Amino acid sequence: MLLAAYLGGLALSWGLELLLQPRPVAPWRRPPAALAVHLGTWTLAFALALLLYRRPVFAALNALAIELVIVLVSNAKFKVLREPFIYADFEYFTDAIRHPRLYLPFLSIWSVVLPPLGFALACIAAFMLEPSLPAQMGSAGAFGSLLVGLAVAGALLCFIRPGRMQFDASADLHAYGLVASLWAYGRAERQIPAFQVPAWPVFAAGQPKPDLISIQSESFFDPRPHYPALRPELLAGFDRLCSEACAHGQVRVPAWGANTVRSEFEFLTGLAGESLGVHRFQPYRRLARQGVPALARHLRDQGYRTVCIHPYHPGFYRRDTILPQLGFDAFISLDAFEHSPKTGPYIGDAEVARQALQLLDRDDPRPLYLHLITMENHGPLHWEKAGLEDYAAVARAELPAGCDDLVVYARHLRNADAMFTMVADGLRSHSRPASLCVFGDHVPIMADVYRALGEPAGTTPYLVWGNGPAAVAGARQDVRLSELAGLWLARAANSRDA
Repeated sequence: MLLAAYLGGLALSWGLELLLQPRPVAPWRRPPAALAVHLGTWTLAFALALLLYRRPVFAALNALAIELVIVLVSNAKFKVLREPFIYADFEYFTDAIRHPRLYLPFLSIWSVVLPPLGFALACIAAFMLEPSLPAQMGSAGAFGSLLVGLAVAGALLCFIRPGRMQFDASADLHAYGLVASLWAYGRAERQIPAFQVPAWPVFAAGQPKPDLISIQSESFFDPRPHYPALRPELLAGFDRLCSEACAHGQVRVPAWGANTVRSEFEFLTGLAGESLGVHRFQPYRRLARQGVPALARHLRDQGYRTVCIHPYHPGFYRRDTILPQLGFDAFISLDAFEHSPKTGPYIGDAEVARQALQLLDRDDPRPLYLHLITMENHGPLHWEKAGLEDYAAVARAELPAGCDDLVVYARHLRNADAMFTMVADGLRSHSRPASLCVFGDHVPIMADVYRALGEPAGTTPYLVWGNGPAAVAGARQDVRLSELAGLWLARAANSRDA
């Protein structure tokens, strides 16, 4: 029974990968090292479950149930974010407990019900029908030796490098399988890549330094070119600022639908995700603590006071720890918005703008850098309702069925547009020169809308605008997000108009 449970579970562990999207290649087409890592991981998991439960069949079922949970979560992630489960995502299991609204709505009913149900049935069957292995072996020493042998063999196999990863999550999953790619990504996190410090501009000594405000707008993109049924005036304020801006265009961001931290890190450090190896997926886990370049520190060294505002829990993405390390003097988070009204489930963009404008009105002679991270348009959009009045306000033509998410998104988008105008109007009457940079972190999660109307390109809009005398607007210039802060500082440092 022991050998049958071990080998049968091993075969099923490969069989469960057939459920994955994207599906890995067959085991016999994978590198031998990847197969060895899978075998070692299965052996370790089986040994641990056997230690806990002492029943081989139940041990195998328990290990398979854990794999099934990861497979189902991976498929749910791939459905909405076009990316499978990776090693860094393990920490999101605890985040889902602390912040369930951000995660659980995207899981299917099967991923919530099936694993616990299967586990419960396996428990009943195993403990009612399967005898304890130590009792069958007649010796606790023999059982202990078996466990040690399995653990040592499994650990030795897991030390093998499964292959050269591309750090393209879908490609690596397809080539090496789930288990081997998870192991490889986990090992790669211990290596810190070399990177080049961005050559950010420096403000001239003796000249007034402008106040700087960057707005990292949640899920901000321009849906009008993709979905002509939306009203053209949906982003009237942003359009007007673009017509006055010294630079505007589309910015290539490293995230789709979520993973704001990737875009945030690129902007605040000037490091392109492609150069970061495995750290491109969650740079705040390890990389950000290793002394990376930082826009806020660059500005603080020039005499700026640096403040980040984000109306959400300060510990999410470890921002309360990471942002000070990136050079921010202060981090204003959810506690500061205790008495602020919400717009939908989150603090509205207008409230973030009010906080920013209050900070700009100060006696402190130091120039100020504010980085605003909005939250209002964060999903899940499908948990909000769209009424007839919402359709009328944002659409000029009938939308097909299943587009409620687009209407909800557009409703919040109007508020983001009003926020940009609100901040710009405050800067127009500001007593100091000031420069504003606005960009979207990623496109929103709207899987049903994309299936019905098509997917956008995945880029987001940006603009660089100044409160100086009116000037000829700059031509469209598309950039990578890692380049945006440098472009912004160059315009602010070298032009009276920015």
